[in-house]
Amino acid sequence: MTNPETPPTDEIPVQEPPTDTAAAKDASGSVTRATRTSGTWIAVIVATIILVFLLIFILANLTSVTVSFLGMSGQLPLGVALLFAAISGALLVALVGAARILQLRRRVRRAGKS
Repeated sequence: MTNPETPPTDEIPVQEPPTDTAAAKDASGSVTRATRTSGTWIAVIVATIILVFLLIFILANLTSVTVSFLGMSGQLPLGVALLFAAISGALLVALVGAARILQLRRRVRRAGKS
């Protein structure tokens, strides 16, 4: 499939679309398709934007508050306390989601053996 002169890539080869999707062509006449690399690049950009907003939120909420949890208490900035709460909630949701995925995998495995 590849010549010794051309190194392999992870890009999907460009294929000509059917005539009804002529609007999908760009000015040069070729069709561009999404690749894993482009998807990763977009995810990095979105994550960076979210982190910038998160940093702005934390810096805007530096008022120190007292946080009590399970008999422990301490003081930390409000933005950091809310960040910890959001991370804890995300981890709890991920834990429940992982348990559900394992449950469904077990069910599929049992159904495949029958």
